Amino acid sequence: MRVSYEWLGTMVDLPQQVSDLVAELIRTGTEVEAVEHTGASLDHVVTGYILSCVPHPDSDHMKVTMVDVGPHNVDEQGDPVPLQIVCGAPNVAAHQHVIVAMEGAVLPGDFKIKKSKLRGVESCGMNCSARELGIGSEHDGIMVLPEDAPIGVPAGDYLGLSDTVIDCEITPNRPDCLSMTGFACEVGAILSEPTHIEVPAIAHEVKPATKDLVDVAIADPERCSRYCARVVRNVKIGPSPAWLARRIVAAGSRPINNVVDITNYVMYLTGQPLHAFDLDTLTQRDGKRHIVVRPATDGEVLRTLDGQDRTLTPDMTVISDDGDAAVALAGVMGGENSEVTEKTVNILLESACFSPGHTSRTSRDLGLMSEASIRFERGVDAADCVEVADIAAALFESCCEAEVCRGVVDVYPEPVEAATISLRPSRVRELCGADIPNDFMVEALARLGCSVVPSRLGSYLDVVAPTNRPDLTREIDLVEEVLRLWGMDRVEPTIPGAPNHPGGLTDLQRYAHMVGEALRASGLCETLTYNFADTGDLERLRMPDERLGQPVVILNPLTADQGQMRRTMIPGLLRSVAYNLAHGQDNVALYEQGRVFYGSSEASQPAEPQHVAGVLCGAWHKDSWDQKARPLDFFDGKGAIEQLAEALKIERLRFKAASPEKYPWLQPGRAAQIMVGKQCVGWLGNIHPLSLANFDIDQDVVAFEIDQDALLSHAQDMLPYQDIPTLPGVEQDLAIVVDEDVDYETCIQRIGSAGGKLLVDVRLFDVYRDPVRVGPHKKSMAFALTFRDPKRTLTAEDVEKVMDKLVKKISKSLGAEVRN
Repeated sequence: MRVSYEWLGTMVDLPQQVSDLVAELIRTGTEVEAVEHTGASLDHVVTGYILSCVPHPDSDHMKVTMVDVGPHNVDEQGDPVPLQIVCGAPNVAAHQHVIVAMEGAVLPGDFKIKKSKLRGVESCGMNCSARELGIGSEHDGIMVLPEDAPIGVPAGDYLGLSDTVIDCEITPNRPDCLSMTGFACEVGAILSEPTHIEVPAIAHEVKPATKDLVDVAIADPERCSRYCARVVRNVKIGPSPAWLARRIVAAGSRPINNVVDITNYVMYLTGQPLHAFDLDTLTQRDGKRHIVVRPATDGEVLRTLDGQDRTLTPDMTVISDDGDAAVALAGVMGGENSEVTEKTVNILLESACFSPGHTSRTSRDLGLMSEASIRFERGVDAADCVEVADIAAALFESCCEAEVCRGVVDVYPEPVEAATISLRPSRVRELCGADIPNDFMVEALARLGCSVVPSRLGSYLDVVAPTNRPDLTREIDLVEEVLRLWGMDRVEPTIPGAPNHPGGLTDLQRYAHMVGEALRASGLCETLTYNFADTGDLERLRMPDERLGQPVVILNPLTADQGQMRRTMIPGLLRSVAYNLAHGQDNVALYEQGRVFYGSSEASQPAEPQHVAGVLCGAWHKDSWDQKARPLDFFDGKGAIEQLAEALKIERLRFKAASPEKYPWLQPGRAAQIMVGKQCVGWLGNIHPLSLANFDIDQDVVAFEIDQDALLSHAQDMLPYQDIPTLPGVEQDLAIVVDEDVDYETCIQRIGSAGGKLLVDVRLFDVYRDPVRVGPHKKSMAFALTFRDPKRTLTAEDVEKVMDKLVKKISKSLGAEVRN
C-alpha cells in the first residue's frame, strides 16, 4: 500500500518528520518497506520558456526550439544559454512556458534523455507532454503552462509533485488499511489525533431514476453479497484534473482518463473497487439493462481489458448482460466488450462485494492479479457500497460534467451485521501484564472505529466492531488492539512464573542440537529449504512413493510448483546444489533438519516426522600447492554419519547394502541402508545420474536422509563402562573364498556369531580376486580376528578350538572355503 504523505495529511494531523510516523507505524505492527520522495523522480526536469520556434530544415512536422531554462544551462564562461531542442508536438510555439526534460533526466518508464541528433539537428532535451511526465493521459501535444509560470524551477516543485510516499506492507487481516480513509483512521488511532475526512457529495440528481434504467439480479449470494448500480449520463471523456492525476500517480497508477482515474481514485480512497461499464453496449430489454451476477459456465471465454481471451470455469463469477454474455470477471477485471472508450456517453457504475475465496482462486488460476482482486481477496466492507458509489458519482458530476441519475439500485440479500464483543478490562490487564486504565481502552477502541458501551454490571465493556474490520471477532482481538496502541515498550518485562520446573531443554531437544553440531563439525553447512514441494519432485528424483504415504495437497498454493507438502527433503537440497553450481560454487556440503509430511486415509491429520538430510558435492577444499583436491564420495557421507552416531553415543549403527530395486534413485553399488540394530533409520548413497540430470546437475552428489526421530530414540547420554583389558589378546588371520554376491556385512555377522564371546574384534584387511587362483565369480576376503578372555590368558589350544568351530560354521552358512 503506497501512502501519500501529502494526501494523508489532508485527513489527519501528521508529525512534521516522516520518520516519526514511520517509527510509530512499525511500533504498532505496520511494516514499512520503503520511503520514497516522488519529486526526486523528476530530477533534471524544469520549467522553461520557448524563445523561438522555427521549422526543421529536413522535416515537415518537427520544429527547432530554443528554450530558456534559467540557470540550468550555461556556456563555457558560465553565462546562461538556451537549450536547442527538436520538438515534434503539433502545438509547440514560441513564447510558451513548458516543462523541459534536460540531458540526464529519467522519465517514467525508464526513458532516459540524452543529447542526440534528429535528422541532422542537435537536440539537447525534450519538451514534455503530461503523459511523458507520468501525470496525465494527454499526449497530443506538449504541456503548456500559464504565462506567469516561473523559469528554471524544478518541475516537481512547480507541479506540486514533490511528495513523500510510504510503502507499507499490509497484512491480510487488515483490509481496512488498503484505503486512504482506513489508513488515516489507523494513523489517527496511533497518534491520538482526530480524523477530518471530507468526501464529495452529489450536487444534483436528474430523472430518470436508476431503477428505471437498470435491473440487477444475483444468482448466488455466497459469491456476491451486495451489488449496487448507479447510472451517470452525458459523460465527457478527457484528461483528469491535475489534483486527481497527482493523487493517482502517488498511489502507484498511471493516469488514463477522467472516468478510469475516478474509479481508481475512489478505490484508493475508500478501499472499495469500482467498475464502469459503457451503458450503451449492454442489451436493452423492456426499456432496461439487466445485470446478472452468476457463475461462469465451463469453457466460457471472456476477453478482458488487457486484450487476453480468458477461458473460465464454474468456480469463477462473472457479471453478465441479461444473464447471457459475460461483460466482466467479478472482482478481478472488466471485459473488453463493455469497456469505456472515448466515445462513451453513458456509464453504469458498479459498486459490489464479491467472495474473497472465489476471487482469490480466479486471480490465481488465471494468473491475473489486479488492485481490485487484492482488495476483494482480503475482504471489502459491504456496508459502504452505496456511499462509495455516491462518492464516485459526485466526482463524475464535477470532473466529467456528467448528469447523475436519481437513486441507486441496491441488491443486498443478507445485510452484514456488526459484531458485538464483550471485553473484560481485568482480562486485558492480566494478559498484557500492564496496568492499562479502562479509560484508555475505551478511547483507543473508539479511535479505531468501535462503539464502546459499559455494561450494566460494570465488569465488562460491550464493543461493537466496525464492519470494515473483519479481524475483530473475539475478545482476544480487542486485547491485541489495546496492547499495540498502548505500546509493548511500556510493558515491564517479567519472567513467566513456572513453579513446576526450572526450565531448560528436553533430552530430545538436546539430541537434536547435537545432530547439527556433529554435522557442522564434519564440514557440512546448515541450510533451510521450503516445506512445500512440487508434485513432480518424486518422479524427477526417481523415488517410489509406496513407503511415503499419501501426499498432503495444498488447497491454495502460493505458486504452481508448491502444490503439496514435501515427503522427502532431498529435492530441495538438490535444487540448492544446482543453484550453487550455476553460480560458480563447485564445492557444496549442506544439511537440513526439518519435517516431512505423510498423509494417510486412516488418519485425520498427516504424520510430521522430523528428518535430517545432507548432500555432498565437489571436494572439501580446492587444489593447493601441496595437495590435490579429492572428490567427495560415498565414504565421506558415511564418515559424517558415523561421527553423528558417535556424538549421540549410538552403539549399534551399521550400514547395509541397499538393493537397486528398492532404491532406484541411488547408484547401484554405492547405496546403503543406515541401520541401528535391526531398524532401518535412513539411507546413504550416490544419487543416480538420471536423477541428477532432472535437477540440472552434472556432477556426482552423495546424499543421505535419516528419520531423526527414529535415530534419536537410540541416543544416550553415557556409554556403559568397560574395563580396560589387562590380559593379552590372540590375533589370528582368516582368509575365506566366497561367492561374489556375498557382502561384507553378511560375513561380519556370521563370523561374529560363530566366534562366540571370546571373539572381540573382526577387521577386513584384504579382498582378492583371480579367476585362476580363486575361481570365477569368487573372491577371497581376509579378516584379522582378535580373541580375548577377560579372566585368563588364552592358550593356543583354546584359540585353535574356537577357530575350528568358527571355520565349520561359516563354511556351512556361507558356502565358504578356507584359503591357505
